[in-house]
Amino acid sequence: MKKYALINNITGWVIFAIAAVVYLLTMEPTASFWDPGEFIATAMKQQIGHPPGAPFFMIMGRFFTLLAGNDLSKVAVCMNAMSALASAFTILFLFWSITHLARKILIKEENDLSAGNIIVMMAAGMVGALAYTFSDSFWFSAVEAEVYATSSLFTALVFWLMLKWEEAADKPHSHRWLILIAFLMGLSIGVHLLNLLAIPALVFIYYFKKYTVSRWGIVKALGVSILILGAILYVIIPGIPWLASIFELIFINGFGLPFNSGLIFYVVLLSALTIWLVWLTYQKKMVGLNTILTGVAVILLGYFSYGMIVIRSAANPPLNENNPSNVFSLLSYLNRDQYGDRPLFKGQFYNAPLVESKQGKAIYT
Repeated sequence: MKKYALINNITGWVIFAIAAVVYLLTMEPTASFWDPGEFIATAMKQQIGHPPGAPFFMIMGRFFTLLAGNDLSKVAVCMNAMSALASAFTILFLFWSITHLARKILIKEENDLSAGNIIVMMAAGMVGALAYTFSDSFWFSAVEAEVYATSSLFTALVFWLMLKWEEAADKPHSHRWLILIAFLMGLSIGVHLLNLLAIPALVFIYYFKKYTVSRWGIVKALGVSILILGAILYVIIPGIPWLASIFELIFINGFGLPFNSGLIFYVVLLSALTIWLVWLTYQKKMVGLNTILTGVAVILLGYFSYGMIVIRSAANPPLNENNPSNVFSLLSYLNRDQYGDRPLFKGQFYNAPLVESKQGKAIYT
């Protein structure tokens, strides 16, 4: 097993090096069209971009922009390099995920780890990882300063970590893998919400490891995954700032206290309540509930990267879209109010008759 682990690690890093070299050699020398220019500007000066923002991506980007030193012409290249390296790490974790699954299929006992089986597993990982390396969509996002490369890294990382949990699920303290995954999911909210789509896959891995598989069980696992996804998307993300706005409104309009007093009280109350519940379930040895509450706590901890949006907006930077400098404008910012509604099931359609029109001023571009 040690020999296999060594070969797996070395091969994985070789694949990473191939992907990194390809992406670094083919990355954009400057800002690409559409969003990358905005992301470069917001990362460079920690400014506020279009809703719903990407605060953790901006924090990571700021680190890479520092590598440009005093040469501002290299800032865009450094940001593009961040995407290239994030994409290369995505390929690395994809390779390790494929070899892990291949080992689950081929190896039933440790004696089955023959040279032939190891070659087959490494070949499977190499073919899958390199095929994704050179796929058009992924390669395109890997060479520009967009959130999708970093988002892909988070997705690949949490899936690989879930496989690591599956391998150690019967060992003591294996739930720490789940806590780490929850924290990364919280951080990923500050990059792009696409990462949350990995939740159903993670739930199914947990189900297949811990429960006897049945048709009804699969349906229930799917339902649980949808509930978790819905709780994060429609309760935690909009609900936390919404409750904060209620406290702020009561403290300012009701009690006549200064601005942000309600927000500060709410954050302290939420933090204290969360810590108390985690401590209480730990004392009572309620392992399952403690794991869930700790997971929610670290998701909130990662999600609080959005505090940077409020802080930087209050500093009034040159680029300050929607001015989310208080909890009310932050709520509108997170809910993407400026984009309007999409007619997914009902509403306007492409050839709907005109209801009203107004003569406007000329627009010059």
